[in-house]
Amino acid sequence: MTRDAYADRCEDLFALGGFTEARKAAEAGLAELGPDPVLYRWLGLAHAAEDDDDHDADAEAAYEAGLAQWPDDLGLLVSYLELCLRADSWSYPGRSARVGRLKERIAALAPAGSPEAARVDAVLGWAGRGYWQDVRERAAAATADRAASTSHSDDVAEALARGGGRAPAHPEDLRAVEVAAALELLDGPGGALLRLVVRHRAAAYAIALVLAVATNYALVLSGTVSHSVWGWIWFAPLLLAESRLGQARRLARERVIAATEARHAGAPGADQAPAG
Repeated sequence: MTRDAYADRCEDLFALGGFTEARKAAEAGLAELGPDPVLYRWLGLAHAAEDDDDHDADAEAAYEAGLAQWPDDLGLLVSYLELCLRADSWSYPGRSARVGRLKERIAALAPAGSPEAARVDAVLGWAGRGYWQDVRERAAAATADRAASTSHSDDVAEALARGGGRAPAHPEDLRAVEVAAALELLDGPGGALLRLVVRHRAAAYAIALVLAVATNYALVLSGTVSHSVWGWIWFAPLLLAESRLGQARRLARERVIAATEARHAGAPGADQAPAG
């Protein structure tokens, strides 16, 4: 495979959240083609995306390996700067101390208005955020995740109303694969109640709430217990249905990542060594 083919593979897998697969692709490219700044950058990014101390160390090693041979590569410099800005200055003082040197080097290489300069501005803006900005960003991320979950539930309910789903038109259509995976996990006689809950999600939550309150009130009124939480068991089918939908989204992502890897592996020239 060529460098561009490996880079495209890393980019597609990274965008899907397949960080492990992106690292494997970058490592395969480096093993086949030898040192390359683009592949070192993707290897570092795929490690840094895990947001783990050990992976951060591996990301730093990848960036430094690339910069040792290409000290003026802006992609590596900006990615390394982002990693250093995110480092805890107490735990990793050496990494944090590199920020100034990296900023100076990038400023000398990246002209104002260039994509690299814009990314540096974005990274520095992130590093200068306050506590409330972090809180707002986490809240926005949680809201976006809930919206995606609701949209997925609506898609599955629509497919169930049609009497089942069709095979996804394209194996890399994440939304369609998510629906297909959900229908698969909800299939069978044991999933009848869960399918009903998903099809009528809003009504199911309203009915469960009424039944839970009524059950708790009846148990307390009868003198059986002085305080009851048993009524909340009515939410068990709803929670199980939500769990199945979440499982379907994870399964779909794995399948799309596998399909993406298969597409790149089967691309023309994928098994050919580069000329020269």
